[in-house]
Amino acid sequence: MNKRKSGILLHITSLPGNEGTGTLGKNAFQFVDFLVKTKQKLWQILPLGQVGYGNSPYQCYSAFAGNIQLIDLELLVKEGWLTKADLKAPAFPAQKADFEAAGKWKLPVLRKAYQNFQKNTAPFINEYFYFQYEHDWWLNDFALFMALKEHFGGVSWNNWPDEIKFRKPEAMEDYAVKLKVETDIWKFFQWLFFRQWHKLKEYANEKGIEIIGDVPLYVSTDSADVWANTDIFYLDENLNPTEVGGVPPDYFSKTGQLWGNPVYNWPRLEERNFDWWISRLKFNLNMFNRVRIDHFRGLESYWSVPAGEKTAVNGKWVSAKGFELLAKFRYIYGSLPFIAEDLGVITPEVEKLRDDFHLMGIKVLQFAFGSDAKNENLPHNYKNNFLVCTGTHDNDTTLGWLNSAKSKERKMIKKYLGEGEQALQKAIEMVWASTARLAVLPMQDLLQLGTEARMNIPGTATGNWGWRFEWKQIKPEQQQNLKELTEKYNR
Repeated sequence: MNKRKSGILLHITSLPGNEGTGTLGKNAFQFVDFLVKTKQKLWQILPLGQVGYGNSPYQCYSAFAGNIQLIDLELLVKEGWLTKADLKAPAFPAQKADFEAAGKWKLPVLRKAYQNFQKNTAPFINEYFYFQYEHDWWLNDFALFMALKEHFGGVSWNNWPDEIKFRKPEAMEDYAVKLKVETDIWKFFQWLFFRQWHKLKEYANEKGIEIIGDVPLYVSTDSADVWANTDIFYLDENLNPTEVGGVPPDYFSKTGQLWGNPVYNWPRLEERNFDWWISRLKFNLNMFNRVRIDHFRGLESYWSVPAGEKTAVNGKWVSAKGFELLAKFRYIYGSLPFIAEDLGVITPEVEKLRDDFHLMGIKVLQFAFGSDAKNENLPHNYKNNFLVCTGTHDNDTTLGWLNSAKSKERKMIKKYLGEGEQALQKAIEMVWASTARLAVLPMQDLLQLGTEARMNIPGTATGNWGWRFEWKQIKPEQQQNLKELTEKYNR
């Protein structure tokens, strides 16, 4: 765990392929081979959840379920549940994920796989039912939630009829019977997803590649998690959030970011011995080798905004119980292979929480040039228990950032990185040469792409998450440079 390592940040949806978005199929395995070839040891991805409106991996219908758009159909042909003819897809764009069109095309094909599976379950029956048994603590609620969502025309669960919105036992039983076929289909989809995911992870691990997963601090209001655990969130008598999460005005936004997620009722979580959170963290450690906790500072205290506000300006800081949660987790499981995404408004208390549990923090090179030589994101100013990256999924690409830097920052950039084409290469080298134990490069930076390849613009609800690459974009010299840098700096 303590060796110097490096790797690439690339979400699964950004992989090449013919299914409208990247999948868990041959291109994912090929990407592992690419990492091996360039001497990398890490593959960092974004959350894998079943996305909702806006296709954000940070706004999902479940904290546990996998995104069925990532299921690879070619692999289902190999299992005999689909034929080659079923794979005849529309012509999707190669460099942009078309989530809507891909979803419309793929869902009926996945349903067909379920029908074919039903005709001959014998070879897989034990594995299939063991999966359901092992995951029933979240899977039953999620499958029923998705079936109900379809049944009620896609509206948010807090607009469902009262008897099922409030999960009255009789209504739960009635709908479970009425929607059994649909819930079974969703359980099948999840089995397919986890089956394919664990095969990919196993392949990566066998090749010496660790996968860094990502846990968003909050869950979406419209999720199976909130519907099934209303007591651990601040909701009113109609089960609508009274307080929502976000961050105050910062580097990214003058009015802050209003995420709209319900905030946790930490005293109630503590009464429940943090069971939901502990299950969630443990689940993610089974999924990944290391886990990045997104918006880690919200475990120390969080920005709470009254529901109905138009911006995040009128919020207040409220204490959370992250220390108690992490202490409990450590007591039960011993190790804490978490990476604290400690960006934004960070206080000594947040740093203390991170350091008390010896968690790795994050440094972003793009934040290093806004002041002077004492800037804490400059590599000569930080210690080694960090993951350093040129930028995150929320930043512009490094080339885009270099091109748009203004006066004072531009001066500092020139001082450290020089100008023109060399500046990007120098930035990458600075990250690899740093004392930080882990160094990560977004794929866009390796490919030397500009703002057009940006993954996400925080605070905007649509038009994000779609960037994809093609194999032909990787130039031999980029591959060679990465390999040489990695050897040169003992990663």
